[in-house]
Amino acid sequence: MAVRRSDLHRRLFALAAGQGGFFSAAQAVEIGYSYQAQAHHVRAGNWLRVDRGLFHLVEWVPEIHDELARWALWSGGQGVVSHETALAVHGIGEFESPSVHLTVPPGFTRQHPALVLHHDVLPPDDVQGQAGFAVTNPVRTLVDIAVGRPDPDHLARAIGEAREAGLLTFRQLRTRADEVDLRAALEIERALNHQSAP
Repeated sequence: MAVRRSDLHRRLFALAAGQGGFFSAAQAVEIGYSYQAQAHHVRAGNWLRVDRGLFHLVEWVPEIHDELARWALWSGGQGVVSHETALAVHGIGEFESPSVHLTVPPGFTRQHPALVLHHDVLPPDDVQGQAGFAVTNPVRTLVDIAVGRPDPDHLARAIGEAREAGLLTFRQLRTRADEVDLRAALEIERALNHQSAP
């Protein structure tokens, strides 16, 4: 029995709504769009091709952080938003980066000029879900930032903002830093001392 176009569109929209308006060619095939139909929708201006095998609904009204769902799909669900990009998602700190930061498994080989890729195995407790993508939690994010030896004042402010927002305690941050990277633990102690200095 043929599926009505309106039903196909409804299914696609429901899927894309949970992924910032993005969807993959494989997902579209699963819903019922052949590759020929996909090419038609791109030509007709219904879908925007943003990368190989990756599309965006033209009708989708973008929301904050929607673009990050694109990179989750690009990575095949293996990438986790991290570092400076994760700080922006959590709304803490003043660290900025022109690139999107993703942490991917050690064997991940794809590259993209818009991304900075960090290779690591993230425990499930260090990751939390957002609409269409995963992100490192505030504690792990700050530990990752600390590894890069940032300005102590910037790090201290980010830690303070996270604590004031109820996202972490100093004990949680110190404990996780000790577990992940001793350089990060040292930088976090410096930042906390800098914060408490008159």
